[in-house]
Amino acid sequence: MQNPELWNDRERAKNLTQELSLLQTEINEFDQLENETNLEVLSKKLKEKEFQVFLSGKYDKGNAALSIYSGAGGQDAQDWSAMLLRMYLRYSDRRGWKTRIIDESFGDPGPEGRIGVKSVTIEIKGPYAYGFLKKETGVHRLVRISPFSAQSLRHTSFALVEVLPEISSQEEQELEIKPDELRVDVYKSSGPGGQNVNKRMTAVRITHLPTKITVAAQAERSHAQNKEQAMKLLYAKLYKLKEQEKAKTLAELKGKAVSIEWGNQIRSYVLHPYKMVKDLRTNIETSNAENVLEGDLEEFIEAELKA
Repeated sequence: MQNPELWNDRERAKNLTQELSLLQTEINEFDQLENETNLEVLSKKLKEKEFQVFLSGKYDKGNAALSIYSGAGGQDAQDWSAMLLRMYLRYSDRRGWKTRIIDESFGDPGPEGRIGVKSVTIEIKGPYAYGFLKKETGVHRLVRISPFSAQSLRHTSFALVEVLPEISSQEEQELEIKPDELRVDVYKSSGPGGQNVNKRMTAVRITHLPTKITVAAQAERSHAQNKEQAMKLLYAKLYKLKEQEKAKTLAELKGKAVSIEWGNQIRSYVLHPYKMVKDLRTNIETSNAENVLEGDLEEFIEAELKA
């Protein structure tokens, strides 16, 4: 870090600065453990440090991008996506992470001013954000009395959650994308109910033609900044696709059928006729559904990572 030539390569300098910050934080945490005199606090902090052993993946220490897509079911599914967005924002806040909505497509206005979400992508910055959230990828199912039903009928809604790591510029270069493989659409960013909140054409949607992967960004003020943000998401999606293909090939070589699709249902949230949130992978469950929807996800996330 003291080498003045380091800053000739700004990307490498930025990565090293982040790595140094993480290492300094880790050392400080161990120093605090040595000086801790409260047994209860010490036990809790030791458990947290022990758990970091399960977060040793390539990108586990870094930032994440979390996307939510409403499934079939109209307003109920859109409302469920908005509930999940709130849940993950609350969970991130509990962990001290910074969040920012990169792109959001609002649903149709409903009763009591409820406006759901068709799709949304949030940037989550903080230590181990990707590591903790990566296993949230999958389909989340909600059962409740529909607030949109005049007959108060029970309704089942689905939403897909996708979590991507923040990949390095080196990996981006390895995933060479040719300009003629991209279709770039520019449009006005929109607000709740479909209204335009920006008169300028600054929002960007990019489609990668060979894979049909589509990404979008509208949080920045300029077209160029939104395009840069969208490209980062595209690189992350292509990287994850590449990793999935590797895993599939490895599974075939081992002769073992391993599903690596994003579409698998991972968790059920039941609010009627009883209250229960159950993870279908670990069988962890709780009747305190309200707390879970307020961001109390620690038990579920820790169990899945340890599994």
